[in-house]
Amino acid sequence: MLVGEYREVFKRTEIKYLLSRAQYEGLMEYMDTIARVDAFGKSRINNIYYDTRDYRLIRTSLEKPLYKEKLRLRTYGDTDDDTNAFIEIKKKYAGIVYKRRISGRYEKMHDYLAGRDAEIGTSQIAKEIEAFISLYGELVPAMSICYDRIAMAGIEDPDFRVTFDSNIEWNADCRDLREIGAGAPLLQKGQYLMEIKVCNAMPMELAATLSRLRIFPASFSKYGAGYTEMIRNAPAAAAAARSKAKIRRRVKGVAAYV
Repeated sequence: MLVGEYREVFKRTEIKYLLSRAQYEGLMEYMDTIARVDAFGKSRINNIYYDTRDYRLIRTSLEKPLYKEKLRLRTYGDTDDDTNAFIEIKKKYAGIVYKRRISGRYEKMHDYLAGRDAEIGTSQIAKEIEAFISLYGELVPAMSICYDRIAMAGIEDPDFRVTFDSNIEWNADCRDLREIGAGAPLLQKGQYLMEIKVCNAMPMELAATLSRLRIFPASFSKYGAGYTEMIRNAPAAAAAARSKAKIRRRVKGVAAYV
């Protein structure tokens, strides 16, 4: 089967927190009593976010509307043609996150999003992805976001999930996860992004532990933070490019600079 569906991760509340190393270590002492690291242990997660050429999706998302959505291509670990890959639609409405995804060989998933493969199946999720792309017109690889993740699941409640992301890097020049280059960091050294993912209420003892460690909710979007950094660095990058162009022209003996 070339394309598969994964329905297990799909309607929940996700609460994000930024942790220092000391807060992370203190919290893990408690987390080990209620959750276990999942079967994948620590993994490297690679994503390419797709957007319109004018970044309509992320610009809308940063305005914090009641409803927002994203499309991304994801792999785990080193990526080649045969790596299992996921095309995901992530939607958020009134604080509730809905995620729909299908999987298949990376080459097929990538070629489909590049317009070089006619279809990814006839399932309901495939139709939703096709409708998403049709709604926004041409979507292009906008940015890669890669990070190390430790994922944990509740011992008594497997629907209770917690993830800790570190070494988060963005790269606006990466268009293919088979060719991932070095990215720029989004977090300070030793910092973690934690997401608590619950279908119902957060355990009261966990809430008390977060309060004791002074860990409070934070608004943080990886793609949004990468886009913000890209825009912030754009003037400097343009100036550097102009400077290099002038140097090349001087070497060639051209008197007039552009």
